[in-house]
Amino acid sequence: MKKQTKVILILAIIILVVVAFLYPRLDTRNTNENAVTSTGSGRGPAQELPVNVVKLKKESLRNQLQVTGTILPNESVDIRPEVSGLVSKISFKEGQYVTKGTPLVYLDDDELQAQYQRLQYTQKLFETQENRQKQLLAREAISQEEYDIALNQYNTTLSDLKLVEAQLAKRIIRAPFSGRIGLRMISEGSVISPSDMIASIVNIDPIKIEFSIPERYSNQVKMGAPIYFSNESSKEEVQGEVYAYEPQIDAATRTLKLRALSSNKEGKFLPGMYVRIRFVLEVTENALMVPAESIIPELQGYKVYVVGPDNKAQEKTVEIGTRTETQVQILSGLEEGDLVLATGVLQARPGMPLKYTQIN
Repeated sequence: MKKQTKVILILAIIILVVVAFLYPRLDTRNTNENAVTSTGSGRGPAQELPVNVVKLKKESLRNQLQVTGTILPNESVDIRPEVSGLVSKISFKEGQYVTKGTPLVYLDDDELQAQYQRLQYTQKLFETQENRQKQLLAREAISQEEYDIALNQYNTTLSDLKLVEAQLAKRIIRAPFSGRIGLRMISEGSVISPSDMIASIVNIDPIKIEFSIPERYSNQVKMGAPIYFSNESSKEEVQGEVYAYEPQIDAATRTLKLRALSSNKEGKFLPGMYVRIRFVLEVTENALMVPAESIIPELQGYKVYVVGPDNKAQEKTVEIGTRTETQVQILSGLEEGDLVLATGVLQARPGMPLKYTQIN
């Protein structure tokens, strides 16, 4: 009796395991059959692909580069004396704005003044002698040689006077151009030489902006081309114009160095500042632009998808032109007013129904 009970229990357990294993499969099969029955053939209508599109319109294309540069002064120089001497007077203040030719430093010139005064007396004497000898020569009272000696003495004295005048001029150090004086490096009473720096002078209106561009854009550089720059202290962009560039490519960096000029009346930009630059290479009017993500590269070129008849995806081969950071110029293959897919381009297939949203 006990053996029969054990056998019955074992059979019951086996039956339960088999039922538990087979029931989910049977249920899934019934569900699938019901689904097939409800759809007839088992294939539902094709689903629409949701995409964003842009409507092509003609616009201005500004082909530009994003580069960095450095602010340079319009003029800058370290002021040094031409001759050695004792500083007798300093006539400028640190940070002062001075105009060209303003006296900045006076060196002691007592000895030169004495020489100059002596030469003035000598010059008057020789001038009188030369006039007297000229009159005598006219009456043939003296020879030509005697007159030439007097004339030579007079001319030599004039040359000596000009030499001392030049030396006196070097005793006054003047501003070489209009600008702002920096920090003073000397004091009154000190003896300075040509190797000693007095101060620096800088002209920062206008300013120069120096930057480099890759060599592949070198043929597109034009004099007067606009640039727009800003720095950390001023987010507002300021305009400048290219006025010069190096006539050769830097072999180490494969770049072309350019300089631009810009007004700086308020003194916002100082020499040495780092700036971000938008360099406009050229402007093309009536350009057709599409988002960069719309372009699909192929072996034969490029293609895009547009919204075709009955709102279905249509494939078009295109020729592209200039690229910007976010857009690509279309040279041929599309027309103004076409709706170009900006999203879903990898999922799209020719003839696929589209549910589109225009984003421009």
